[in-house]
Amino acid sequence: MTQSHRLGEWGENTACVFLELCGYRCLDRRYRRPGGEIDLVMRQGETLVFVEVKTRSGHSLAPAEAWLGPAQLRRLRRLAVQWLAEHPGQAPGDLRFDVVAVEYAGRQAGASIRHLAGIG
Repeated sequence: MTQSHRLGEWGENTACVFLELCGYRCLDRRYRRPGGEIDLVMRQGETLVFVEVKTRSGHSLAPAEAWLGPAQLRRLRRLAVQWLAEHPGQAPGDLRFDVVAVEYAGRQAGASIRHLAGIG
């Protein structure tokens, strides 16, 4: 596994723990199908939340909104439809797409996390 993959996995784990501490429940991680992947599928009350996690090291983070462009959002929506078809018992009261940006600043500095709910 490359350092980049390890950083991405660490970011997804960090985002999942962060969301769980905020009251979300994790239903699925790294849901992969032809055409893409959903990083996290979470539930917040009656709302089903599909989460894209963006992890970077250093101070190179652009605004998280910029990371989920129209094509990526379309892909995420297609994958969400597939996930729902495979998990009929998880029908949402509401559905949402979020971005969690995780920036690793080193062992001493730790990480910063930004959560943007309802992107797209």
